[in-house]
Amino acid sequence: MQPPTLTALWSHLPGHTRGWMAFHIVVLISVGLWLDARLGWTGQHLATAWALGVLAWCYWLGRRLERQVLVLATVLSAAGEVFLSLVWGVYDYQFHNVPLFVPPGHALLMTLGILVARRFVRSSSALVTIVTAAALLWAIYVGVTDTDRYGVALFGLYAVCLWFGLARPLYATMFVLALIMELYGTAMGNWVWASTAPWVNLSAANPPFSAGAFYCALDLLVLGMLHRMQTRSSELAVEATTKG
Repeated sequence: MQPPTLTALWSHLPGHTRGWMAFHIVVLISVGLWLDARLGWTGQHLATAWALGVLAWCYWLGRRLERQVLVLATVLSAAGEVFLSLVWGVYDYQFHNVPLFVPPGHALLMTLGILVARRFVRSSSALVTIVTAAALLWAIYVGVTDTDRYGVALFGLYAVCLWFGLARPLYATMFVLALIMELYGTAMGNWVWASTAPWVNLSAANPPFSAGAFYCALDLLVLGMLHRMQTRSSELAVEATTKG
């Protein structure tokens, strides 16, 4: 069985519905982070309720395939957030916690990435080349000047995703979308990245320019796990038919 493709995900919905999904996700992220930064705990609770509401709406719109993506992305991102923020300490949220809106927010950002990347499938090579070349040039600059060597290391993770993953337009799209969100969130004060990454002792910008590599890795894991689940389901179906 072939792994799920970008054109397969959310393909059952008309274009205007996918457009509304993208619009709601963008508004949620931009306004939700503003609420969290400006209204403290009250804003964080409001952002959480809003994120869960949009996630539930997308879950309702999705088929089994899209629902599995949403659930896997939420669960994996929750584990990743606990490790990266609370254990490794590469960044810290304003209340030194992992806000409950963050895991569903990651799943929704992945959904937005899929919806955007679908539009670049025919020009995927150009998209990947432009994003990767620009990131590589910046990686050389911050590496030489020692202003974001942690970002350089994360660029390596992004390159790994491109090399081993099959959804390259999605990784390039997520690299850009995540950087925009990271710049916005750090500017608002929702979270701050450590100036020196713990354990590896590398200089880091706030945010690292390639922080989106973590999102690419999440997408790679989700799509890979989904493919394995589908393959296993097909194998079980064949076995049942044979035994029958």
